[in-house]
Amino acid sequence: MKNKEIIKLLNTTVSYMELHGENDFKIKSYTNAIYNLERCNEKLEKLDLPALEKIDGVGKSIAAAIDEINSSGAYSKLNELAEQTPHGLRQLMKLRGLGAKKIRTLWTELNVENIDTLEKAIASGEVTKLKGFGAKTVDNITELLSFAKETEGWVHYAEAEKLANELKEEIKNVLPEAKVEVVGKLRRKWEVINQLEFVIGHKDFSKIDKALEHSSQIKKEPDRSGPFTWRGTTQTEDTVQVVLYYTTPENFTNSVFLNTGSPLHLSQIVKETTLKELAETNLFDSEQAIYSKLGLEYCEPEIREGTWELDEAKANKLPSLIQYDDLKGVLHNHSTYSDGENTLEEMIAKCKEMGYSYLGISDHSKAAHFYANGMYENTVKEQQEEIDQLNKKHAPFKVFKGIEADILPDGNLDYDAKTLASFDFVVASIHSSLAMDEEKATQRLLTAIANPYTTILGHMTGRLLLMRKGYTVDHKAIIDACAEHGVIIEINAHPKRLDIDWRWVHYALEKGVILSVNPDAHATDGFKDMYYGVCVGRKGGLTKEKTLNAWDLNEVESYFKKRKEKVSA
Repeated sequence: MKNKEIIKLLNTTVSYMELHGENDFKIKSYTNAIYNLERCNEKLEKLDLPALEKIDGVGKSIAAAIDEINSSGAYSKLNELAEQTPHGLRQLMKLRGLGAKKIRTLWTELNVENIDTLEKAIASGEVTKLKGFGAKTVDNITELLSFAKETEGWVHYAEAEKLANELKEEIKNVLPEAKVEVVGKLRRKWEVINQLEFVIGHKDFSKIDKALEHSSQIKKEPDRSGPFTWRGTTQTEDTVQVVLYYTTPENFTNSVFLNTGSPLHLSQIVKETTLKELAETNLFDSEQAIYSKLGLEYCEPEIREGTWELDEAKANKLPSLIQYDDLKGVLHNHSTYSDGENTLEEMIAKCKEMGYSYLGISDHSKAAHFYANGMYENTVKEQQEEIDQLNKKHAPFKVFKGIEADILPDGNLDYDAKTLASFDFVVASIHSSLAMDEEKATQRLLTAIANPYTTILGHMTGRLLLMRKGYTVDHKAIIDACAEHGVIIEINAHPKRLDIDWRWVHYALEKGVILSVNPDAHATDGFKDMYYGVCVGRKGGLTKEKTLNAWDLNEVESYFKKRKEKVSA
C-alpha cells in the first residue's frame, strides 16, 4: 500500500476517533504522526516495524498500526470504530466540509444518525441552537445535504466498470451458454453511474433466475422485478442499482442496441423512421447493420447521446475516435519534488515499461508549498538540472520540464516571467479560493489563458465528482479564449475529476482546440488513469490528431519549442 493510502487510513481513523469521543492525547499522537509521515520520503510499505519506529514523530503504537496495514491491507482499530458507527453516520462522515467533531455534536446532542434526521433537525431549528452552528454553518450543511441527495446511489465510472466486469464474469461462470453485454450509461461511459445494466440472451429465462439466486455480488428485489427484467442492487456498502434485461439469443443484438443509446439518439428521425422503430421491428445480427440500413455510419457506443453524432453519421463525417493505445506519452505528473510518491527515475522506468516515449513532469508550484510541497525557485532549478542529466542518460526517451502553476485569485501565475520561461510547458490550474461566482471564476481563467506562458489549462472547473461541485464557468468563453491564444485544454483523466466535462469536448474540437489526456498522476500507478480520459475524449469525438500526447516525441518537442519561441519573440 502506498504512503498516501496508508496516511488516508490513519486520517480516517482519526476522524472516527473524534466521532466516538476518544481522548485528545490519543488523537494528537495520531495527527502528529500523520504530519511527519506526510513529509517522509521513504516508502512505508517497504519498512519493517523497527524501521517504522525510527521515523521522527512516529511512536510505537502508530508504527505498529502501519505495520498491520502493510501486512493485512487494513487497520483493525478503524474497522472496529466503523462497526460501532451507525450506517447513516458513516454516510455523513463522507460529506466533505462537515467534519467528525460537528457530526459527534449532532449525534450526541440531537440524536442525528443519518441525512434524514439531520434535515429534520435543521428544519425544526434545533441545529442553530447548538454551539458552533451559526446560520452560515447551517446553510453550508444544507447545501452539503442537497448535494449528497443528488449524488446518492451514484458511483464513479471506474468503480462501476470494475463492479460490472466482476458481475459479468460471475454471470458467464454460472451461465456459460448465455450472451451477456453491458448497456446503458455504463456502455456509453458516463463519468458517474447510478445503475449497472446488462442484457442477457438465453433461451430459458427461468434458468437465469435460478442461476442468480445465490449470487455473491447482487441481491434481487422481487417486488421490482418481472418476468423479463431482473432488478436489485449490488451487495456492497454503497449499493448500486442493477438491472438485467432478459432476451432471446435471436433478439440479443437488438436488445443491446435499444438499451445502449440514449432516448435522444434512438428517437431522432432518419429517413422517415427512427433507430428505435427500426430495431423494434426488424432483427439484426450486428449493430453496424442497424445503422447501415438507414445509410448511417456506425456510431460507437460512447457517442450515442443524441447530440452531434447522427448529423455527422448522415454526412459520413464521423471522426475516427482516439484509442488508449494511440497515446505516446504521459504529461501532467507529480514526483517526490512536490507531493508525488515516485522519483523521476522511477517514473521514467514505468513510462518505458508501458511503452511511452516521453514524460512531462509538472510538480506543484510555490503557491501550493504548504499543502502540496510546491516548489520554490531553488527547487525548480535543482529539478531541472536533474532532468538534464536524466535526459542524457535515458535518450532517446525525453523528460519535459513542466510545472503545474497555480492560478492566483487575480488570474496571474505564481512565478515570475524568468522562471516560467525556464519550463518546456506550463499547466495552469486553480487550487485555492474556489468559492467564486461564474463571472469571477471565468475572468480568473481568462486572465491565466491570456498569459503567454500558459501551455495547458488544467482541470477547468476544479470539480471532484460526487464530492464537490466545480466552480461555475462560462465554458464557451473559456474554450473560445483557449482557441484564440493557442492554449491546450486538459482532459484531467483522474476518475474523480474527468474535467473538462465530455459535454464540452466536441465544442472545443469545433473551435480547433488541441486537448491533452493527462493523468494528474501522483504515483506511477496513476498513469493508467489515462484510460478514463480517453473515454471522455471519445464521447466528444476526440481523435489522435487532436490529442497532444498522442503525437510522436518529435512533434511534441517541436510544438513546445515553437510556442516558447513565440513568447520570446
